[in-house]
Amino acid sequence: MAQPQQTLVTVIGGSGFVGRHLVRALARRGYRVRPAVRRPDLAGHLQPLGAVGQIMPIQANVRYPQSLAAACEGADVVINLVGVLFNSSAQTFDALHAFGAEACARAAREAGAGTFIQMSAIGADAESTAEYARTKAEGEARARAQFADAIFIRPSVVFGPEDDLFNRFAALARIAPALPLIGGGVTRLQPVFVGDVADAMARLVDTRPEHAGKTFELGGPEEMTLEEIIAFTVKTIARKRLLVPVPFGIARMMGAVLGLLPKPLLTMDQVELLKTDNLVSAAAVAEGRTLEGLGITPEGVEAIVPSYLYRYRRAGQFTQANGI
Repeated sequence: MAQPQQTLVTVIGGSGFVGRHLVRALARRGYRVRPAVRRPDLAGHLQPLGAVGQIMPIQANVRYPQSLAAACEGADVVINLVGVLFNSSAQTFDALHAFGAEACARAAREAGAGTFIQMSAIGADAESTAEYARTKAEGEARARAQFADAIFIRPSVVFGPEDDLFNRFAALARIAPALPLIGGGVTRLQPVFVGDVADAMARLVDTRPEHAGKTFELGGPEEMTLEEIIAFTVKTIARKRLLVPVPFGIARMMGAVLGLLPKPLLTMDQVELLKTDNLVSAAAVAEGRTLEGLGITPEGVEAIVPSYLYRYRRAGQFTQANGI
Protein backbone atom coordinates (compact mmCIF):
# COMPACT_ATOMS: atom_id res chain seq x y z
CA MET A 1 0.00 0.00 0.00
CA ALA A 2 1.20 3.50 -0.84
CA GLN A 3 2.55 5.73 1.92
CA PRO A 4 0.09 8.34 3.28
CA GLN A 5 1.89 11.23 1.59
CA GLN A 6 1.49 9.44 -1.74
CA THR A 7 -2.24 8.82 -1.19
CA LEU A 8 -4.87 11.33 -2.29
CA VAL A 9 -8.20 11.29 -0.43
CA THR A 10 -11.17 13.18 -1.84
CA VAL A 11 -13.66 14.09 0.90
CA ILE A 12 -17.00 15.08 -0.62
CA GLY A 13 -18.71 17.40 1.85
CA GLY A 14 -15.39 18.03 3.57
CA SER A 15 -16.24 21.47 4.97
CA GLY A 16 -19.22 20.35 7.06
CA PHE A 17 -19.60 19.26 10.67
CA VAL A 18 -18.07 15.79 10.27
CA GLY A 19 -15.95 16.82 7.29
CA ARG A 20 -13.69 19.31 9.06
CA HIS A 21 -12.86 16.73 11.73
CA LEU A 22 -12.16 14.06 9.12
CA VAL A 23 -9.95 16.38 7.06
CA ARG A 24 -7.90 17.11 10.17
CA ALA A 25 -7.62 13.41 11.09
CA LEU A 26 -6.43 12.52 7.58
CA ALA A 27 -3.97 15.42 7.45
CA ARG A 28 -2.44 14.39 10.76
CA ARG A 29 -1.76 10.97 9.25
CA GLY A 30 0.03 12.57 6.31
CA TYR A 31 -2.53 12.01 3.58
CA ARG A 32 -3.07 14.54 0.80
CA VAL A 33 -6.66 15.71 1.19
CA ARG A 34 -8.97 17.19 -1.43
CA PRO A 35 -12.17 18.47 0.21
CA ALA A 36 -14.87 18.65 -2.47
CA VAL A 37 -17.37 21.33 -1.49
CA ARG A 38 -20.03 23.53 -3.09
CA ARG A 39 -18.27 26.75 -2.05
CA PRO A 40 -14.46 26.39 -1.93
CA ASP A 41 -14.25 30.12 -1.19
CA LEU A 42 -15.92 29.38 2.15
CA ALA A 43 -13.65 26.44 3.00
CA GLY A 44 -10.58 28.43 4.00
CA HIS A 45 -10.87 27.10 7.55
CA LEU A 46 -9.72 23.68 6.31
CA GLN A 47 -6.28 24.53 4.93
CA PRO A 48 -4.65 25.42 8.29
CA LEU A 49 -5.51 21.89 9.47
CA GLY A 50 -2.56 20.52 7.47
CA ALA A 51 0.80 21.48 6.04
CA VAL A 52 1.16 23.95 3.18
CA GLY A 53 -0.33 22.41 0.03
CA GLN A 54 -1.57 19.30 1.83
CA ILE A 55 -5.26 20.30 1.82
CA MET A 56 -6.65 21.74 -1.41
CA PRO A 57 -10.43 22.34 -1.63
CA ILE A 58 -12.15 21.88 -4.97
CA GLN A 59 -15.65 22.75 -6.18
CA ALA A 60 -18.15 19.91 -6.45
CA ASN A 61 -21.88 19.34 -6.01
CA VAL A 62 -23.36 15.84 -5.72
CA ARG A 63 -26.28 16.95 -7.88
CA TYR A 64 -23.88 17.60 -10.79
CA PRO A 65 -21.96 14.42 -11.75
CA GLN A 66 -19.44 16.26 -13.96
CA SER A 67 -18.18 18.20 -10.95
CA LEU A 68 -17.78 14.93 -9.04
CA ALA A 69 -15.74 13.42 -11.86
CA ALA A 70 -13.28 16.32 -11.61
CA ALA A 71 -13.15 16.09 -7.82
CA CYS A 72 -12.41 12.35 -7.88
CA GLU A 73 -9.82 12.43 -10.68
CA GLY A 74 -6.58 10.84 -9.47
CA ALA A 75 -7.96 10.03 -6.01
CA ASP A 76 -6.97 6.79 -4.31
CA VAL A 77 -9.81 7.03 -1.79
CA VAL A 78 -13.17 8.82 -2.07
CA ILE A 79 -15.33 9.53 1.00
CA ASN A 80 -18.86 10.92 0.72
CA LEU A 81 -20.22 12.72 3.80
CA VAL A 82 -23.01 14.71 2.17
CA GLY A 83 -26.39 14.59 3.89
CA VAL A 84 -29.23 16.76 5.18
CA LEU A 85 -31.55 16.63 8.19
CA PHE A 86 -34.50 18.16 6.34
CA ASN A 87 -35.56 19.02 2.79
CA SER A 88 -34.68 22.53 1.67
CA SER A 89 -35.13 23.77 -1.89
CA ALA A 90 -32.97 21.57 -4.17
CA GLN A 91 -31.18 20.05 -1.18
CA THR A 92 -33.57 17.14 -0.67
CA PHE A 93 -33.26 13.69 0.84
CA ASP A 94 -33.68 12.08 -2.59
CA ALA A 95 -31.19 14.37 -4.31
CA LEU A 96 -28.43 14.01 -1.72
CA HIS A 97 -28.92 10.71 0.09
CA ALA A 98 -30.03 8.57 -2.86
CA PHE A 99 -28.97 10.16 -6.16
CA GLY A 100 -25.95 11.81 -4.52
CA ALA A 101 -24.58 8.61 -3.01
CA GLU A 102 -24.96 6.81 -6.34
CA ALA A 103 -23.27 9.65 -8.23
CA CYS A 104 -20.34 9.77 -5.80
CA ALA A 105 -19.80 6.00 -5.93
CA ARG A 106 -19.93 6.05 -9.72
CA ALA A 107 -17.45 8.92 -9.89
CA ALA A 108 -15.10 7.08 -7.55
CA ARG A 109 -15.27 3.90 -9.63
CA GLU A 110 -14.82 5.68 -12.94
CA ALA A 111 -11.85 7.62 -11.55
CA GLY A 112 -10.16 4.34 -10.58
CA ALA A 113 -10.24 4.92 -6.82
CA GLY A 114 -9.40 1.81 -4.84
CA THR A 115 -11.73 2.63 -1.94
CA PHE A 116 -15.10 4.33 -1.56
CA ILE A 117 -16.55 5.14 1.87
CA GLN A 118 -20.15 6.32 2.25
CA MET A 119 -21.45 7.85 5.47
CA SER A 120 -24.98 6.63 6.12
CA ALA A 121 -26.80 6.41 9.47
CA ILE A 122 -27.96 3.89 12.03
CA GLY A 123 -31.62 3.34 11.27
CA ALA A 124 -31.18 3.32 7.49
CA ASP A 125 -34.10 1.14 6.44
CA ALA A 126 -35.87 0.80 3.11
CA GLU A 127 -39.14 0.09 4.97
CA SER A 128 -38.92 3.00 7.42
CA THR A 129 -41.79 5.45 7.75
CA ALA A 130 -39.20 8.26 7.87
CA GLU A 131 -38.00 9.60 4.53
CA TYR A 132 -34.55 10.32 6.00
CA ALA A 133 -34.02 6.64 6.89
CA ARG A 134 -35.50 5.34 3.62
CA THR A 135 -33.28 7.52 1.45
CA LYS A 136 -30.20 6.60 3.49
CA ALA A 137 -30.95 2.94 2.80
CA GLU A 138 -31.59 3.64 -0.87
CA GLY A 139 -28.30 5.52 -1.05
CA GLU A 140 -26.45 2.52 0.37
CA ALA A 141 -28.05 0.20 -2.19
CA ARG A 142 -27.30 2.52 -5.10
CA ALA A 143 -23.73 3.11 -3.97
CA ARG A 144 -23.10 -0.61 -3.59
CA ALA A 145 -24.44 -1.20 -7.09
CA GLN A 146 -21.85 1.24 -8.43
CA PHE A 147 -18.94 0.27 -6.14
CA ALA A 148 -19.22 -3.33 -4.99
CA ASP A 149 -16.57 -3.06 -2.23
CA ALA A 150 -17.90 0.20 -0.78
CA ILE A 151 -17.51 0.67 2.96
CA PHE A 152 -20.46 2.13 4.85
CA ILE A 153 -20.35 4.11 8.07
CA ARG A 154 -23.53 4.25 10.13
CA PRO A 155 -23.20 6.57 13.14
CA SER A 156 -25.86 7.16 15.76
CA VAL A 157 -26.61 10.82 16.54
CA VAL A 158 -23.31 12.71 16.33
CA PHE A 159 -22.29 15.31 18.91
CA GLY A 160 -19.51 17.87 19.00
CA PRO A 161 -18.96 21.65 19.09
CA GLU A 162 -20.99 22.35 15.94
CA ASP A 163 -23.66 19.64 16.46
CA ASP A 164 -27.38 19.95 15.84
CA LEU A 165 -28.24 17.91 18.92
CA PHE A 166 -27.11 19.42 22.23
CA ASN A 167 -26.76 22.87 20.68
CA ARG A 168 -30.36 22.78 19.47
CA PHE A 169 -31.81 21.83 22.86
CA ALA A 170 -29.57 24.34 24.65
CA ALA A 171 -30.61 27.15 22.32
CA LEU A 172 -34.26 26.25 22.83
CA ALA A 173 -33.83 26.07 26.62
CA ARG A 174 -32.42 29.58 26.60
CA ILE A 175 -35.72 31.05 25.39
CA ALA A 176 -38.45 28.50 26.20
CA PRO A 177 -39.89 27.81 29.68
CA ALA A 178 -40.58 24.17 28.77
CA LEU A 179 -39.09 21.59 26.42
CA PRO A 180 -41.10 18.86 24.68
CA LEU A 181 -40.32 15.18 25.17
CA ILE A 182 -41.44 13.73 21.84
CA GLY A 183 -43.19 10.40 22.35
CA GLY A 184 -42.61 10.73 26.08
CA GLY A 185 -38.83 11.00 25.65
CA VAL A 186 -38.28 7.25 25.90
CA THR A 187 -36.52 6.77 22.53
CA ARG A 188 -33.00 5.43 23.15
CA LEU A 189 -30.02 6.95 21.35
CA GLN A 190 -26.28 6.29 21.46
CA PRO A 191 -24.62 9.71 20.95
CA VAL A 192 -21.19 9.41 19.33
CA PHE A 193 -18.45 12.06 19.39
CA VAL A 194 -17.65 13.56 15.99
CA GLY A 195 -13.92 13.16 16.63
CA ASP A 196 -14.40 9.41 17.08
CA VAL A 197 -16.41 9.17 13.85
CA ALA A 198 -13.61 10.98 12.00
CA ASP A 199 -10.95 8.80 13.62
CA ALA A 200 -12.86 5.67 12.58
CA MET A 201 -12.98 6.73 8.93
CA ALA A 202 -9.30 7.70 8.98
CA ARG A 203 -8.43 4.27 10.37
CA LEU A 204 -10.48 2.66 7.61
CA VAL A 205 -8.38 4.59 5.11
CA ASP A 206 -5.27 3.25 6.86
CA THR A 207 -6.49 -0.36 6.65
CA ARG A 208 -8.86 -0.16 3.68
CA PRO A 209 -8.26 -3.53 1.94
CA GLU A 210 -9.06 -5.32 5.19
CA HIS A 211 -12.56 -3.85 5.50
CA ALA A 212 -13.80 -3.74 1.91
CA GLY A 213 -17.56 -4.19 1.65
CA LYS A 214 -18.24 -3.90 5.39
CA THR A 215 -20.78 -1.74 7.21
CA PHE A 216 -19.70 -0.18 10.50
CA GLU A 217 -22.08 1.05 13.18
CA LEU A 218 -20.69 3.77 15.43
CA GLY A 219 -22.09 4.65 18.82
CA GLY A 220 -20.80 6.21 22.00
CA PRO A 221 -20.14 4.44 25.31
CA GLU A 222 -23.63 4.99 26.75
CA GLU A 223 -27.23 4.69 25.69
CA MET A 224 -29.37 7.70 26.59
CA THR A 225 -33.09 8.30 26.27
CA LEU A 226 -34.23 11.52 24.66
CA GLU A 227 -35.36 12.68 28.10
CA GLU A 228 -31.90 12.01 29.56
CA ILE A 229 -30.25 13.97 26.73
CA ILE A 230 -32.49 16.99 27.26
CA ALA A 231 -32.20 16.81 31.06
CA PHE A 232 -28.42 16.67 30.78
CA THR A 233 -28.43 19.68 28.46
CA VAL A 234 -30.58 21.75 30.80
CA LYS A 235 -28.43 20.83 33.81
CA THR A 236 -25.22 21.61 31.91
CA ILE A 237 -26.35 25.12 31.00
CA ALA A 238 -27.60 25.69 34.56
CA ARG A 239 -31.21 26.43 33.69
CA LYS A 240 -34.40 25.03 35.16
CA ARG A 241 -36.97 24.04 32.57
CA LEU A 242 -40.09 21.91 32.56
CA LEU A 243 -39.83 18.73 30.47
CA VAL A 244 -43.26 18.03 29.02
CA PRO A 245 -44.16 14.65 27.45
CA VAL A 246 -45.76 15.11 24.02
CA PRO A 247 -47.54 12.17 22.31
CA PHE A 248 -46.39 11.34 18.78
CA GLY A 249 -49.72 12.45 17.29
CA ILE A 250 -49.42 15.94 18.72
CA ALA A 251 -45.71 16.00 17.89
CA ARG A 252 -46.54 15.38 14.23
CA MET A 253 -48.84 18.41 14.23
CA MET A 254 -46.06 20.45 15.82
CA GLY A 255 -43.68 19.21 13.12
CA ALA A 256 -46.12 20.20 10.39
CA VAL A 257 -45.99 23.81 11.64
CA LEU A 258 -42.37 24.07 12.79
CA GLY A 259 -41.21 22.32 9.64
CA LEU A 260 -42.22 25.39 7.64
CA LEU A 261 -39.45 27.49 9.22
CA PRO A 262 -36.31 28.19 7.11
CA LYS A 263 -34.36 26.10 9.63
CA PRO A 264 -37.01 23.85 11.17
CA LEU A 265 -36.97 23.23 14.91
CA LEU A 266 -38.88 20.00 14.28
CA THR A 267 -40.26 18.20 11.23
CA MET A 268 -42.79 15.42 10.82
CA ASP A 269 -40.00 13.23 9.45
CA GLN A 270 -37.92 13.74 12.60
CA VAL A 271 -40.93 12.71 14.67
CA GLU A 272 -41.11 9.48 12.66
CA LEU A 273 -37.42 8.84 13.30
CA LEU A 274 -37.96 9.17 17.05
CA LYS A 275 -40.38 6.25 16.99
CA THR A 276 -37.39 3.90 16.68
CA ASP A 277 -34.36 3.47 18.94
CA ASN A 278 -31.05 4.52 17.37
CA LEU A 279 -28.52 2.03 18.74
CA VAL A 280 -25.58 -0.05 17.51
CA SER A 281 -26.86 -3.54 16.69
CA ALA A 282 -25.82 -6.68 18.54
CA ALA A 283 -24.58 -8.12 15.23
CA ALA A 284 -22.20 -5.20 14.67
CA VAL A 285 -20.83 -5.57 18.20
CA ALA A 286 -20.33 -9.33 17.81
CA GLU A 287 -18.56 -8.90 14.47
CA GLY A 288 -16.35 -6.00 15.57
CA ARG A 289 -17.92 -3.51 13.17
CA THR A 290 -17.86 -0.76 15.78
CA LEU A 291 -15.54 1.91 17.19
CA GLU A 292 -14.15 -0.60 19.67
CA GLY A 293 -13.61 -3.06 16.83
CA LEU A 294 -11.42 -0.44 15.17
CA GLY A 295 -9.42 0.03 18.37
CA ILE A 296 -11.12 3.28 19.42
CA THR A 297 -12.32 3.92 22.97
CA PRO A 298 -15.31 6.23 22.44
CA GLU A 299 -15.61 9.52 24.31
CA GLY A 300 -18.65 10.00 26.51
CA VAL A 301 -21.10 12.89 26.50
CA GLU A 302 -20.08 14.18 29.93
CA ALA A 303 -16.43 14.44 28.90
CA ILE A 304 -17.07 16.60 25.82
CA VAL A 305 -20.39 18.42 25.79
CA PRO A 306 -19.87 20.83 28.73
CA SER A 307 -16.78 22.20 26.95
CA TYR A 308 -19.00 23.84 24.32
CA LEU A 309 -22.40 24.26 25.95
CA TYR A 310 -21.13 26.73 28.55
CA ARG A 311 -21.93 29.57 26.15
CA TYR A 312 -25.65 28.97 26.72
CA ARG A 313 -25.40 29.72 30.45
CA ARG A 314 -26.62 33.09 31.68
CA ALA A 315 -23.07 34.29 32.38
CA GLY A 316 -21.24 31.87 30.14
CA GLN A 317 -18.22 30.21 31.73
CA PHE A 318 -18.69 32.29 34.88
CA THR A 319 -22.04 30.73 35.74
CA GLN A 320 -21.93 28.60 38.89
CA ALA A 321 -22.86 24.94 38.61
CA ASN A 322 -26.18 25.58 40.37
CA GLY A 323 -27.00 28.68 38.27
CA ILE A 324 -27.01 32.36 39.22
